[in-house]
Amino acid sequence: MDLGIKGKVALVMASSRGLGQAMAVSLAREGVKVAVTGRSPEGLQKSVELIQAAGGTALALNWDLSDASVIDSLVSKVEKELGPIDILINNTGGPPPTPAAGQDPALWQKSFNDMVLSLIAITDRVLPGMRQRQWGRIITSTTSGAIAPIKNLAISNTLRAALLAWSKTLAAEVAHEGITVNIIMPGRVATDRLRQLDEARAKRESTSYEEVVKASLRQIPVGRYGDPKEYGDAAAFLASQNASFITGTVMRIDGGQTQAI
Repeated sequence: MDLGIKGKVALVMASSRGLGQAMAVSLAREGVKVAVTGRSPEGLQKSVELIQAAGGTALALNWDLSDASVIDSLVSKVEKELGPIDILINNTGGPPPTPAAGQDPALWQKSFNDMVLSLIAITDRVLPGMRQRQWGRIITSTTSGAIAPIKNLAISNTLRAALLAWSKTLAAEVAHEGITVNIIMPGRVATDRLRQLDEARAKRESTSYEEVVKASLRQIPVGRYGDPKEYGDAAAFLASQNASFITGTVMRIDGGQTQAI
């Protein structure tokens, strides 16, 4: 299927590994020119290599989401070297696992700045260009915990739920301008982050990593963890011309795990 986005330009946040990297590579396979961002030079280089192996064009940007002062200059660099940004993939790393009660307000504030406010500011920077061209795709990657809270991930559950409300509100504001705004939501997709969470759970519950995985698989109707490529391909579809009538929605890539309707 031709997704109709060859030659478009994408900015994929937090794409030096994991789900961000998978989304960047899937877009590259469709002929999209991709700017990848992150704080790990090695991870960024790996993303560039994967994009080039897929036949794509890549630009690597060392980008710390906690520093709002770099947004304009780095977006301008993408526009200068690749062209105007047509597709924005909002994505961040996850906060440390914590319960809801008793967390330092400074941790809440830092997490809000890094995971919510930074993405809103980046979106506000690229949105005027999309409006001018009457075409754009804004896709925000969150977590299933935003609609079915996950134990011991209180900060992630809370702040990513805020992104759902923001995305839904924005979608209605820009739909008539050819811009779609959607949420993509992973279940248990096999990344380093998921392994770290499973290992942390095993330690917390005094059990083995293997037992944690077995327990998780029993909750997933398809009976396995997701492949990052499956997640990336879903994001590429939402970015496509074919998905022009899909906006203000949440796409779950979770093997049927999330029980909420």
